[in-house]
Amino acid sequence: MEHLTALGQRITDEKQKWGFYMYTIDGRQRNKPYPLGVNTEFDYTYFSVVMKEGKDCGIILYDKKTGKEKRIPFSEQNKFGSIYSMAIKDLDADRFTYNFYDGSTVFTDPYAKIIHGHEKWGKSGSMLKGGILAKNYPWEKDKPIKIPYEDSIIYCLNVRAFTKHKSSGIPHKGTFRGIIEKIPHFKELGITALELMPAYEFDEIEKPKTGMAIDSLCSQFAQGQDTETKLNCWGYKEGYYFAPKAAFGADKDVTWEFKDMVKALHENGIEVIMQFYFPNTVKQGVIFDVVKYWVLEYHIDGVHLKGERIPLHVIGTEPLLTDTKLFYYDFPYEQIYEENEIPKFRNLASYRDDYMHTARRFLKGDDGILESFLELQRKNPAKYGIINYVTNYDTFTLMDMVSYEKKHNEANGENNADGSDCNFTWNCGMEGNTRKKHIVSLRKRQMKNALTMLFMSQGVPLIYSGDELGNTRFGNNNPYCQDNETGWVKWGKSQMSEEIFSYLKDLIRLKKEHRILRHANELKILDYTGCGYPDLSYHGEEAWRPDLNHYSRHVGAMYCGCYAKNRKGEEDNFFYIAYNMHWHPHAFALPKLPKGMEWHLLADTGADGGMDAAPEIERGKQHVDVEPRSIQIYISRQEEGAVIKNRNQYIRSAF
Repeated sequence: MEHLTALGQRITDEKQKWGFYMYTIDGRQRNKPYPLGVNTEFDYTYFSVVMKEGKDCGIILYDKKTGKEKRIPFSEQNKFGSIYSMAIKDLDADRFTYNFYDGSTVFTDPYAKIIHGHEKWGKSGSMLKGGILAKNYPWEKDKPIKIPYEDSIIYCLNVRAFTKHKSSGIPHKGTFRGIIEKIPHFKELGITALELMPAYEFDEIEKPKTGMAIDSLCSQFAQGQDTETKLNCWGYKEGYYFAPKAAFGADKDVTWEFKDMVKALHENGIEVIMQFYFPNTVKQGVIFDVVKYWVLEYHIDGVHLKGERIPLHVIGTEPLLTDTKLFYYDFPYEQIYEENEIPKFRNLASYRDDYMHTARRFLKGDDGILESFLELQRKNPAKYGIINYVTNYDTFTLMDMVSYEKKHNEANGENNADGSDCNFTWNCGMEGNTRKKHIVSLRKRQMKNALTMLFMSQGVPLIYSGDELGNTRFGNNNPYCQDNETGWVKWGKSQMSEEIFSYLKDLIRLKKEHRILRHANELKILDYTGCGYPDLSYHGEEAWRPDLNHYSRHVGAMYCGCYAKNRKGEEDNFFYIAYNMHWHPHAFALPKLPKGMEWHLLADTGADGGMDAAPEIERGKQHVDVEPRSIQIYISRQEEGAVIKNRNQYIRSAF
């Protein structure tokens, strides 16, 4: 009886002083080792953490109102292996932050759902503390969209760099809310998914490296950078993986802001894919927990895994993730799927630089690359997706790809030693910016060529942010620390940027409208339906006879629309793509179409303007001339006055 009286008095005292108590009425401590971190269920908040020493250890609660802290020690009753767990009843989540202590060491919970103390970008605050996620977000009917790979157009961006520039023209620059404000831009362009570079909590402040060259310091000073600190704007480092980055938030509650962003993008038919970089110091169990947590808590549609020790087989076979897009350099597909197993929904994808390097080499006219290029253009396995891109965050932008042959990373302060030396690019005759009309014209043509290659490939096209606007990073292929004009997307308009944007928008629209350009299965280069044409065929100066020798830089590719149908069940158009990456013009033979059909020139990268600027070709013409370093796209159409039986697909125009 005395024991119960003392216990009741202690509960009363704790309740009056702190607003919570740690024990149930019968005096036994409650605990729940999994999940790790802090989780609230009904009136109880469970704290679970792995301790290295585990001798004198416990929870530290910080009262936001009074500034006081309370240490709550763990006992043997709270111990499960190396995990310590305790429940606190009636804890006001908005009033308290927390850390853990293990002996003399105080540390922030690696599983913290909110991180306090790092809300201001580039500012070293006080000691970081964990926050408690207790409020239920009103998701309503929101859920991941589950867009098939063959219908996907991906846009990769850095949250801060995307809208931080003054030319972005929005109120909440450099934030998750800024992405919401740019949804009209995504909709106009036609993309279906955003891939966010690291947006979990990480410390952007880097220690300055010794031996920094004087010219590098001067460059940083001229660009307005603090020369005493270096900011890692990209976040490819270990961080607090369960918390959205507070400095990317415009609102006080960044968790709700991130969810607002996901919900708004979903309402507009756009998926959210998160990048996570895991160095070798991160345990595989943590990685697995991170992926599952973001899918369940934030409704994200996909995860791009980066690192060397990823539990690929475990993640790839997890039932929870079968509808979640998962990107990695290369999954062990033979371990994940049975020999003849085809997944109902292709959620895995290979994300590697092969396509970029090959397309760039073909673009600049290298020897011996044509066959590799054609192979990658049609690659589209049944078991997994292929992510194709010609630019990305850690390489030249689209504009720089045709303006620079060497990296110019001096401003990074690493003596130009950082970043890749192998960019496979050509500057069109002059390094860097120029006003020479013939070089500017050639660069514009090469950018259109690169985009045309990308969107005529059967893989999933990915665009890097700013490329649609003709952005330059002044030859810096690794501007991870450039929180300035170099690293930010510039939204200003020019004749060049408007033409590139218009052309890219037309390419996306064309790909979406025509299933043969984004087939669900890999094309076989065979006539397996008996229609008289293979699904894909190659041609040269003579139809059906491509020149694939080591020195060839030109080829024609025809897609047969009989192998694809639209939503109405109609067969698609034929397409003929004439690639000429040689510095000389070449004649191409147009393969003969079924009776009543004729070829129409849809696009010519050698012409100014968008697709509608392509001139008409002479009716019945069987050979066409393609200018140096140009691509032409032809589409089949019904001849004037022709009557076609059982070929209703041909009466449709390109759009």
